[in-house]
Amino acid sequence: MPLTITEKKLLLGEGKDEVRFFNALLAHLGISDIQVTDYGGKTRLKDYLEALAQTPGFGGLASLAITRDSDTDAAATFASVRDALANVALPVPSSHGQLAGTNPKVGVWILPDGNSPGMLEDLCMASVQTDLAVSCVDEYFQCVQNRAARQPNHAAKAKARLHVWLASQIEPDKRLGEAAEKGYWPWNATVFQPLIQFLQAL
Repeated sequence: MPLTITEKKLLLGEGKDEVRFFNALLAHLGISDIQVTDYGGKTRLKDYLEALAQTPGFGGLASLAITRDSDTDAAATFASVRDALANVALPVPSSHGQLAGTNPKVGVWILPDGNSPGMLEDLCMASVQTDLAVSCVDEYFQCVQNRAARQPNHAAKAKARLHVWLASQIEPDKRLGEAAEKGYWPWNATVFQPLIQFLQAL
């Protein structure tokens, strides 16, 4: 929970990596009037919004954006966020990426793209698909399967692929958010453009 709302626009992410990722992207875009914070995980969004609505300065917000990983079902995830917004009588967007209401206008972005199952890690990996190391990532998991007969569970596969790709860098110990700060993700990649347009519209 932000102790003080310092900007007219507020962007909420699931966790600390999302905060670092979005701050890096906003800095790249030259957008300085969006405050980014996290709500501590998807199961805590409803309680977070209830507390946020009572935070000094909340009434002065012009825009509120909520981002959340799709995981296995983008439609169900969007419906869950809609329910959390309705619970505190905030404007409820009719679809992913659209803005509803005024003071604040509210938008919801379901990662990676509003339709596909997955998460922020999937979006980041999609942005580097032309990097030659990506084929090595896939070969690594195939090797592990062939030699050790194991794989990350389905829910963790995107995170595992991202960790392996990050391990291929000259500085191999970065997390997703740190990688964003270091410029590892190519912000001009096509896959980032819808998200960028959403942020610019807030």
